[in-house]
Amino acid sequence: MSVSVVAAAVALVPGMALAADPAAKDASAKIGSAKAESTQTDTFTSPAERSVRKAVPVSPAERSKTAELGKASAAADTTSLVEENPGLGVELTASAISAHGFLLKFHVTTSVVSSIRIDINWGDGSEIETEYTTDSKFLDLKHIYAEVGTHTITVTVTDLNNEVSATNSLDVTTRGSEFTPYAPTRLLDTRDGTGASSARAVEPNSLIHVKVGGNGGLPAGVSAVALNLTVTNAAGPGHISSNASDAEEGENTSNVNFVAGQTVPNLAIVPVGADGYITLVNHSYGKVDLIADVTGYFTRSAAAGYTSLDPTRVVDSRQGLGTAKGQVAGQSTFGLQIAGRSGIPGKGVTAVALNVTVTDPKAAGHLTVFPSGQQAPTTSNLNFTAGLTVANSVIVPVGPDGRIELRNGSWSPADVIVDVVGYYSADSESAFLSSYPRRLYDSRERLRKPLAGQDYLHLAVSADRPSIEAYVLNTTVTNTQDDGHLSVAPDPNTGAQYDNGTQVRPTPPSSSNLNWTKGTTVANLAQASTGRNGIIDFWNRGWKPTDLVVDVQGLYDTR
Repeated sequence: MSVSVVAAAVALVPGMALAADPAAKDASAKIGSAKAESTQTDTFTSPAERSVRKAVPVSPAERSKTAELGKASAAADTTSLVEENPGLGVELTASAISAHGFLLKFHVTTSVVSSIRIDINWGDGSEIETEYTTDSKFLDLKHIYAEVGTHTITVTVTDLNNEVSATNSLDVTTRGSEFTPYAPTRLLDTRDGTGASSARAVEPNSLIHVKVGGNGGLPAGVSAVALNLTVTNAAGPGHISSNASDAEEGENTSNVNFVAGQTVPNLAIVPVGADGYITLVNHSYGKVDLIADVTGYFTRSAAAGYTSLDPTRVVDSRQGLGTAKGQVAGQSTFGLQIAGRSGIPGKGVTAVALNVTVTDPKAAGHLTVFPSGQQAPTTSNLNFTAGLTVANSVIVPVGPDGRIELRNGSWSPADVIVDVVGYYSADSESAFLSSYPRRLYDSRERLRKPLAGQDYLHLAVSADRPSIEAYVLNTTVTNTQDDGHLSVAPDPNTGAQYDNGTQVRPTPPSSSNLNWTKGTTVANLAQASTGRNGIIDFWNRGWKPTDLVVDVQGLYDTR
């Protein structure tokens, strides 16, 4: 989405430690370059030919368990002449149906009519499931794993009359991924050539590939990455979109919107291609410099799941909440005990998801959020100019004492506001399902209208899927007619209440997700809880209408 807006002054983008092994792939190419279909596998197959046969002793008592299969019992005298049932086998196909779940389809084959027992071992310590048949048969079973990762499904078919079995196994990997915090590290800086083939800005309507998996300390096999994307030195208005390197070109979604000369950051959770790369696209008619700082990554193996919370304010320097009352001095740091408060457990939390806002800054600068117990990194989570209110989503590791630190990198004071929206821990049940970005809502489309001032839009995103914990959304406001801010929160009403007109107007949340001034286009990531009813509200807290655009980047699923 590209919209001409009023320019803002350039803000500071500090330097940062570099990742090892910079990308070797050609840094940029024109939009429209051929892209392969994603090779991430969610369906696994093992043919019947892989079945391993062996003779097994069968007791008369066990054989009698299938006496109710009269057809097989009656045929036993004639089929015993067929030596060891040479056609006995089983074909397995498992398809991922959720973050933790699979649908297993298996085809039992047999040369004869006989009493056949089918044992399904899901490979996670759960009880073995048993089915019976008398002849060749197709069966379907569903299973939900408690932990993401790779599991081995083993199916054994036993001919109780001919005393022979055939066993087939299948390794499956869940679709869901869990999160590992990562010390903020620069993967890309086109100003100095970090992560690129040379130091040059991204050309208009062009893309750049960024290596993630296997870069520096990041493991191979990363399924998605949390990045703070920053645009600076923009020659004109436009927007940046992100996706996996092997994704086909799809909907024109956006992550960061900018105007000429503006420096704008935004958090993005980006799927990673099978080759370990992501792609960033410059949708504008001018050159831009891009900076990408990794703050964590997702893998399809057990790490930390996510738990969403209703947005809760934990810091407001204007009121003395969470820190001393009064503006945070320039070049100063304050700590916040985040574990054990506002619904966050006291132990076991590895990272927290926040929305951080700077308001009424006296000069340009940047804000950095980092775990306690270490020096402030030379990174920024959000950039601001004098007098401008700026918000950005942040995922930050939690220090060993359960605290985080916030540093005002400006030379002048500013007010700081922090809203907590969720946390990551080994005990959290939901895993991340990465999706190629798609547009969920755009008020500029035909038959829709801007979101009125002090009003809200409700979107029923998962009313039929109660297992969804939260959505990862990129929210954008444009065509703004006055100053304001956007708040995103779960709706207390049910879909049925909206259908029959008995809904109650929700209480607007006190938190904010993004702030804007008249005439600007502003985007920010929201990790939005679906609440009890699978409905998310988007509140225009300004007094005049604004257009709203919502793009989906993924979701967290407990099943």
